Amino acid sequence: MSAAPTVLLDELAADRTGDPVPERLREWAAVGRPELRRAGLLRGAAQLGTVVWAGGLAWSAQRGLGALHGAPMSAVLVPALVTAAGIALRAVLLYAGEAAAARGARAVREALRARLVEAALPDHGPALSDVDDAALAQAVDGEVDELNDWLTEYLPARTTMLLGSGLTLAAIAWRSWFVALLVLAATPLLPANLKVIGLGTRTAVHTQLSAIRTHRARLLDHLRGLPTLVGLGAHDEAADALARYDREVAGRTEKVLRIAFLSTAWVELLITGTLAVVATYCGLVLLDYLRLPLVPDHMSLSDALFVLVLVPAYFAPARELAAGYHARARATAAAGLLAPVLDAHRGTATSAPPQARASATPPGVRMEAVTVHHPGREAPALDGVDVDLAPGRCLAVTGPSGAGKSTLLAVAAGLCAPHGGQVRHMLDGRSVPADPGRVAWVGQPAHLLPGTLRENLLLARPTASDHDLRGAIASLGFTDLLAALPQGLDTPLGERGTGLSSGQSQQLALVRALLRDAPVLCLDEPTAHLDPEAEQRVISALRTLTRDRTVLLATHSPALSALADQVVTLDHGRAR
Repeated sequence: MSAAPTVLLDELAADRTGDPVPERLREWAAVGRPELRRAGLLRGAAQLGTVVWAGGLAWSAQRGLGALHGAPMSAVLVPALVTAAGIALRAVLLYAGEAAAARGARAVREALRARLVEAALPDHGPALSDVDDAALAQAVDGEVDELNDWLTEYLPARTTMLLGSGLTLAAIAWRSWFVALLVLAATPLLPANLKVIGLGTRTAVHTQLSAIRTHRARLLDHLRGLPTLVGLGAHDEAADALARYDREVAGRTEKVLRIAFLSTAWVELLITGTLAVVATYCGLVLLDYLRLPLVPDHMSLSDALFVLVLVPAYFAPARELAAGYHARARATAAAGLLAPVLDAHRGTATSAPPQARASATPPGVRMEAVTVHHPGREAPALDGVDVDLAPGRCLAVTGPSGAGKSTLLAVAAGLCAPHGGQVRHMLDGRSVPADPGRVAWVGQPAHLLPGTLRENLLLARPTASDHDLRGAIASLGFTDLLAALPQGLDTPLGERGTGLSSGQSQQLALVRALLRDAPVLCLDEPTAHLDPEAEQRVISALRTLTRDRTVLLATHSPALSALADQVVTLDHGRAR
């Protein structure tokens, strides 16, 4: 392989210094890399089929000319069979390469979607608060798919070019070293073109994808607020605003397409020009019109036809890599949008599955000068907060909405890593990292999934029997809950617990926390939006649930605050 295609590969593979996005892309692609590498090798090997059928075609032409001078036409049969064999070999190898690329890309997409769904629906604690529903939906449904062309085209194409173009160039040089030199001279023009075109590609694509994500968020907000808009008579204005956003997204998409077409047109022009130069050279040599020093002036018709067929084949991997360069820009832009969602979940990843208590003594919680900043917000959610909660004690966190109560609970549970300070669990006299595996979380509203009541309870303890489930319900005083449901544990629930009242949903959330049997219990507004009767039932159950546990309770309710041994009041992220 010559230095010129290597220059192209180096140029296309170069990542900007200090840019973490390409590194993240390589990390994500590692899941499917074996299949993607296999795809590149198979596609590169398919060029061998091209060489075979080009040789067969040239041989057939030579035998055909011989037939015009009296040779039997049957002499063309063997070259024709060679041509057919080359075409078949190429088709089989390309099909195998496409299948391998599809498998590798599918593995990467499935792994990323699993991580995004895990971020949206964590095993413990609240879902991500810094990423809205529309952004998550766009990430799972749209932005992950933006990586597909980069995975199936760009990554395998680099291997394809090394192998395939090398084989083709060697075959051309075997029949005409001068033609091989001509195509090599044209090769370095590709990276220069792509570098210029690529300067604005990533920015344009990132802007387009950001506009799509924003537009989906606006559409979701309008749909959620449609009754209010209709009631205010503002639905026509809202529709006009959405139409303007549609036109904005369409304009950004047209800009991306113009860049893609410009890049492709230049590559095709370069390849066509090179082929024209080679064809002119072959024609002049065949007509015996060429007389230049050091330039070969003899070539058979068979050799000329062979190299003319292989010149486009030599550039075919480069053409695919050039198309993949645009796909790489789209993937890089999509990765820039996906990375914050996945990074936000890193701090909430659980280190251990739900399990029973390993120690009879619950841990204490110690937070020292904890500071947390949420993306897009200037003021910190927590600002130098200190908490020292002894084992088995209850801490009530109060304050106005937005003061940082939920963030404090998430940090104490190990679900959110602080940006400053530290949080530790004091376990049997030892200071250990905060671990969500020791925590049961009850929030408001309770998160229930479509399925039966039994299936929702088994999320906390998959091995629990029906007797265990009924016992947990009875121990919290909720025996009338099953009696009120038509099918008991088999009662089907809709999305977000549809079919239950808010009080019943919260009761099930408490039962799940009891089944979880974790030594630390975090309660985030467990009685919010409940009527007085339902609130009293929940408070009564909490007196049972909080026994022998370390409890952190975020609440506005004075009745719940009365259960606490300590009270911390937050105001704009500061404790007072």
